[in-house]
Amino acid sequence: MNYQQLLVETNNNILYITINRPQKLNALNKEVLAELSVAVANAQEDQEVKGILITGAGEKAFVAGADISEFQNYNLDEGKQLAKDGQEKVFNAIENSTKPVIAAINGFALGGGLELAMACHIRIASENAKLGLPEVTLGLIPGYGGTQRLAQLVGKGNAFEMIFTADMIAAEKALQLGLVNHVVPFANLLEKANKILDKIKLRAPRALASAVKAVNAGFNPQLNGYEVEIDEFGRCFDTQDFKEGVTAFLEKRKANFQGN
Repeated sequence: MNYQQLLVETNNNILYITINRPQKLNALNKEVLAELSVAVANAQEDQEVKGILITGAGEKAFVAGADISEFQNYNLDEGKQLAKDGQEKVFNAIENSTKPVIAAINGFALGGGLELAMACHIRIASENAKLGLPEVTLGLIPGYGGTQRLAQLVGKGNAFEMIFTADMIAAEKALQLGLVNHVVPFANLLEKANKILDKIKLRAPRALASAVKAVNAGFNPQLNGYEVEIDEFGRCFDTQDFKEGVTAFLEKRKANFQGN
């Protein structure tokens, strides 16, 4: 695909996705969401990709929110469809990605931007990052899974406070709340993300995919997370990666996983 709003490249088995609208603080519009959907979906089928890194262009913003001008005149049905399409095609797709996804938060992550980061499996923030869900100042609530994922990550009380007040919080506060995994100087942001991804690349791809499925099942009220874990654990025994991992362990060498 010829991306217009994203910079997309694969390097050393990592797919780098940069939202490239710095003049708009990388705000999410329909085109960005459509391109994100394609990039994430393609990564699932690409055997070369072992991990995904999502960040924003420039030094000011990861994603400063959604492009409000696109939906300012929507009615009830159009608003519901907007949320449904975004959740199913982009945010849920990222959360359920079989390839681990890291958000490198390089500045403002507000509204849809924070929702995008929360859909990723791991979040790393630069020291200058500011995070928040300001939707109630527009007469809205988060619509891309933000009410659910924020409460899962920081607890119900903290989620209510952030959503009710619409306040931004600093990176260090986000770290204390468990909203991000690490906070580093801006200059070291991608380096830190790459170090984590370099470790992930060495692990069994099929096992990583099973781990994503099992962990996410624990937050799905329609599923029994323990049962999903048992099923995925069993599936691992039917993979070449399991045989390679055990053989390597017994032979006291590093495993060479092929993802099958």
